[in-house]
Amino acid sequence: MSEPYMSLAGKRVLELGTMIAAPFATHILSQLGAEVIKIEPPAGDTTRSLVRGGPSGTIVAYGHSKQAICLDLTTGGGKEVFGKLAASADVVIHNLAPSAARKLGVTADDCMVVNPDIVHVHIKGYTHGPQADDLMTNPIAEAATGAMDDHRVDGRPTRFGPSYHDQFAGTYAVIRVLAAMLDPNASAADRRIEIGLYETGLHLAARDLAGMQLKTQLLGRLEKEGGGEFSMPGYGSYLTSDERWVYLLILTDAHWAKLTGALDMPEDGNPQFAKLRDRKKARDTVEAAVRAAVGKFDFDEVERRLRAAGLGFNEVMPLERVLEKPQAHQPGKLRELDFRGLHFEVPEFPGQMQVSPNLPPPEIGEHTGSLLAELGYAPDEIESLLSSGAAKAYQPGDFAWAPVRQKG
Repeated sequence: MSEPYMSLAGKRVLELGTMIAAPFATHILSQLGAEVIKIEPPAGDTTRSLVRGGPSGTIVAYGHSKQAICLDLTTGGGKEVFGKLAASADVVIHNLAPSAARKLGVTADDCMVVNPDIVHVHIKGYTHGPQADDLMTNPIAEAATGAMDDHRVDGRPTRFGPSYHDQFAGTYAVIRVLAAMLDPNASAADRRIEIGLYETGLHLAARDLAGMQLKTQLLGRLEKEGGGEFSMPGYGSYLTSDERWVYLLILTDAHWAKLTGALDMPEDGNPQFAKLRDRKKARDTVEAAVRAAVGKFDFDEVERRLRAAGLGFNEVMPLERVLEKPQAHQPGKLRELDFRGLHFEVPEFPGQMQVSPNLPPPEIGEHTGSLLAELGYAPDEIESLLSSGAAKAYQPGDFAWAPVRQKG
């Protein structure tokens, strides 16, 4: 069997990332075969200390198979090392605040002085405009672009669980990087890439914003697009008799007919509910009918009946059971990782077999010495950088998890 094709093999990517957006982007590039070097300050990426003083799941999921160097970019020595790394790299990706990027000397201007051909990506709160220097996080992006207004818990606008805007911003960054690398005539302007969480959120909301404008103009009044659950009765989650939630995909009249037959519903064949427009008018009645039908059976029986009818559905899976499914364990879908004596199954980048090295997440500064040597620093120069604090190597115990006290 031939080795998997590593499309970005031989490309070096520098990451000055914290939290999710930039580390997620470089994670994808790593899984496409690029060499990723994570550059951290002595205080470390914020996600190194989020779980009992130690690394969080973000480090495990999006930090594996990278190298790590620790530099203090507020020092002349740290800046010098960064300049040499940038000169050796193809891509720099960071999500520092604009003021921090300028202070630390990692802007596009700074990087292009030492490497005119580099692709520079800044994932930030907002791109050009009056808010270009404002700070933004994933929940603020949800609030600013309409997503949070539609997601309420007990009437209060509430953030989503996963940081989707961060992850989409990272994905958009990868798309822009690949486009720049594919263009042999890419100009310096093409290689100066800015991705805003705000602009990412706007693009994600494009369908809803356009739909709202369309309906408002057609009807002459404000009319927002509702989510699928709100516009189509029977499309949502329902509780089985053994108290497991199943999410039903009931989009069309054909789906409705299959559902009513599969669950022996009294509404089966009733022309009063055969058309979606009629089911919408009788929303409360239809919803009550589906709840009652699903609630008559335990989950296994509901699953058997729905599958036999060819309907789309899935149990609403709690996180601790997601990886139980045989579908998750097919070749190329999970990566086995050991980190600090713990074992992890980490989902792979979709659409390919594993290509990046199967290495655990690096500890902070784990590769500082080897990378400095590769850049041409002599042993005494490396020692000088370490002793001055311009660079730092991993020390056992850095960002250790606090011990868990056993309950008596």
